Amino acid sequence: MSGGIDSSYLTYFAKEKLGLRPLVFHVDAGWNSQEAVNNIEKLVDKLELDLYTEVIDWEVMRDLQLAFFKSGVPHIDTPQDHAFFAMMYQFAERHKVKYILTGANYSTECIRNPIEWMYYQSDSIQLLDIHRQFGTRPLLTFPLTSILRHKVYLRYIKGIKVVTPLNFIPYRKAEAMQLLIEKFGWQTYPQKYFESRFTKFYEGYLLPKKFGYDTRKVQYSSLILTGQMTRGEVLERLSRPPYDEETIAQDFEYVATKLGISVAELQGYMDGPNKSYKDYKSQQTIYLVGAKLMNVFGLELGGKR
Repeated sequence: MSGGIDSSYLTYFAKEKLGLRPLVFHVDAGWNSQEAVNNIEKLVDKLELDLYTEVIDWEVMRDLQLAFFKSGVPHIDTPQDHAFFAMMYQFAERHKVKYILTGANYSTECIRNPIEWMYYQSDSIQLLDIHRQFGTRPLLTFPLTSILRHKVYLRYIKGIKVVTPLNFIPYRKAEAMQLLIEKFGWQTYPQKYFESRFTKFYEGYLLPKKFGYDTRKVQYSSLILTGQMTRGEVLERLSRPPYDEETIAQDFEYVATKLGISVAELQGYMDGPNKSYKDYKSQQTIYLVGAKLMNVFGLELGGKR
């Protein structure tokens, strides 16, 4: 549970509608917004659930995030996302947990980000290559995973299954959000995934400003296709910048201070040359072949990125 809309509603649904007794699992990578912390606490307390939190070694996380800034790639959220999934799978394997429930869903996520915008976060080869070139601290405490590990070894050898309950119900974002607000006093965010202050800066400012990528186009396209927004509503929202021009200076300073660098250094990364995932080692071939095989055998839905 991240504190975002999907995982929050899933937690409510699992307990109240499915009658389960889920263990709520959270990974703290150092960038939780206060709203996210509040939302997690409210649901856990009112639903009387147990919460287990894994905290990532901040100095290692900070160094790896700076390495991605220095690399010039757009997918600088990879260290955070990689840690989330790796830690979740490690916990499940260590404690022999057979079922992982996630808030992933086709209702609000049926359109994928282009691979140039957000390269595969689980590609440990690329993560390690960027760290080798730009990192300064050994990744001794950083949780690592790989596509073969969690798609093949953990699923078919260890029997750990990932279940997405929101794909089996009429899940509509606005209705789910209203329910959470009324029942738990849940706090909203300006945009999907903004429960992380780093993701807010990355998707809301860095991607559109430095690379010209606006992730709202992808997120809103999913909502258009599932009948939750109209094209007119989307165009009206897209006419406004994805970031708050009045507060971006404060956010910029917060991110720089949190990373232990100056505002000028962070600006230098913004102004540096843009690179691509293609400029570094990767496992892209494995992803492409694996996706085709899983589609053929009906093990996973999804199109090209």
